Amino acid sequence: MLPTVWAQSQGVTPLPVLKVSPSSWYVEGQSALGTAANQNFISNAAFVVTREGVVVIDALGSPALASRLLTTIKGVTPLPVTHVIVTHYHADHIYGLQTFKAAGAKIIAHQAAKIYLNSDTARLRLEASRLDLAPWIDAQTHLTLGGTEFQLKPVGPSHTPEDLAVYLPKERVLFAGDLVFRSRIPYVGQADSRQWILALDKLLAFDTAVIVPGHGALSMEAKKDMKLTRDYLVYLRTTMGAATKNMEPFEEAYKSVDWTPFEHLPLFRVANRMNAYNTYLLLEHEEQ
Repeated sequence: MLPTVWAQSQGVTPLPVLKVSPSSWYVEGQSALGTAANQNFISNAAFVVTREGVVVIDALGSPALASRLLTTIKGVTPLPVTHVIVTHYHADHIYGLQTFKAAGAKIIAHQAAKIYLNSDTARLRLEASRLDLAPWIDAQTHLTLGGTEFQLKPVGPSHTPEDLAVYLPKERVLFAGDLVFRSRIPYVGQADSRQWILALDKLLAFDTAVIVPGHGALSMEAKKDMKLTRDYLVYLRTTMGAATKNMEPFEEAYKSVDWTPFEHLPLFRVANRMNAYNTYLLLEHEEQ
């Protein structure tokens, strides 16, 4: 029975699910800001079915969404979810963790996430999910479950300090988290864009056929889509770097930049100015 049909038979509204490879599936969030209407379904999550259980990659933005994902998974396989791998600790990727933890899954995350979990931000915004999750990892790690090998590669600090990428070498699938935004403007925030570019260079070296990005549609053109994110970050650093070097005020610098290569992308008007300003501040700090 198809996942959607099975979920509907259980009286649950399913998450639309797409097959990535023989053993992996993903759900694609909207290219939008989180609202009550979209239930914060603005990021992607994926799962891999092995002979012994299911490995989920990212937990979506609410317990309700995680419950819907669990139900959808049950429409694909009767096997339990044994592990959840967290690519990074942003709200739209982790607020469903408590649902998977309650279902008996083991959570795997980069140890840099401990800093976030013990921060005031976590205390105020994530009280319900502040659990002692283990194991924590700080180096490249291999997880093998049911004959399926997962390569967990730390690639932070980039988008966040605790960035993890997950690679299935047998099927050449890369779960890139928010290191790759497909067909939309990335959210840069307080990211270390210099390290983010270096991390993308590392990921470009993988023999990748398919990318499941943190946001946006599945990518069958792995190098092209990684390059889009990389090119945007390089452009931000080049343009804002010239402005800080010349001590040009941000407003003047922003207005003088030709943004046409990127202004057609979704969320450009929402995110680009903020991205440019944060990059401007970062480069001022780097020059000190």
